[in-house]
Amino acid sequence: MSIVIKAEGLSKWFGEVVAVNNLDLEIAPGVTGLLGPNGAGKSTFIKLALGLYGPSRGYIHVFGKPPRNNLDVLRRIGYCPETDMFPDSVTGYEFVYWMNRFWGMDGAAAQKRAEEVCDIVKISARMDDLIVTYSRGMRQRIKLAQALAVDPDLLFLDEPMAGLDPEGREELFELIRGLGAQGKTVIMSSHILHEIARATHNVVLLHNGSILARGHVHDIRELIDEHPHTVTVECSAPRKVAEQFTHDRSTLAIEFTTDAVTIRTSDPNAFYQKLNTYVLEEPLEVHSISCPDDNLQAVFDYLLKK
Repeated sequence: MSIVIKAEGLSKWFGEVVAVNNLDLEIAPGVTGLLGPNGAGKSTFIKLALGLYGPSRGYIHVFGKPPRNNLDVLRRIGYCPETDMFPDSVTGYEFVYWMNRFWGMDGAAAQKRAEEVCDIVKISARMDDLIVTYSRGMRQRIKLAQALAVDPDLLFLDEPMAGLDPEGREELFELIRGLGAQGKTVIMSSHILHEIARATHNVVLLHNGSILARGHVHDIRELIDEHPHTVTVECSAPRKVAEQFTHDRSTLAIEFTTDAVTIRTSDPNAFYQKLNTYVLEEPLEVHSISCPDDNLQAVFDYLLKK
């Protein structure tokens, strides 16, 4: 399979801040998820691939060529940015139409394509309304419409689910998977593993501008499940709950309060399964179960210490 994006030793810094650090990465057609917390380097990598930034060191090639100031490459790319800034007093349709004209379409083609993509992203009913009246989710849809309008071979979606309602998310997941099935290359960034997993199995995990892990989404899930979890169970009989885990080899620590027990475990999957079974079998009131470690930042911190 041909490589669409290839980076070697890619670094980008702004003063003393290193945004991308010595990145080696190859991306093939299909859907790839860039996963990481804010500041991980996702957006900077995307802007390097778009030619908006030049590398501080190393190189990045898109379709075999440097993307910066390369119109042959850039004309094959669509981009839906994380943030938006629309012209004043412009409707959704006018925004997409004029973006098409700037790309090089004639008037008739720009009009037809603007109407088509507004329909694809389900905003036709509001496309003649001013963007200033749009909700955040509708602005997200119109950004996506302009990115799709040029029928790109490579599509960048930077945090595309922000602001979308559940129905809109499901529609976008389906669209992304469909584009990948057509042989398009889609790069989707997110800080939420669940979002990436709904769109693709191929994940690149970024932290502090470096690749922490890459591969199948199941491998990334295993990394999350491997790191120790601290679980607090607020219930009517915390000591009885603690007794169920006292002799487990995976139990690392147990602490009590008057109405809760906090257990640190090295095997969270087994812990939750055992807890669920016990709660169903015993007359026990459980008020809440919380786990501050069940997040990506905790995974990153754990992996960096290994």
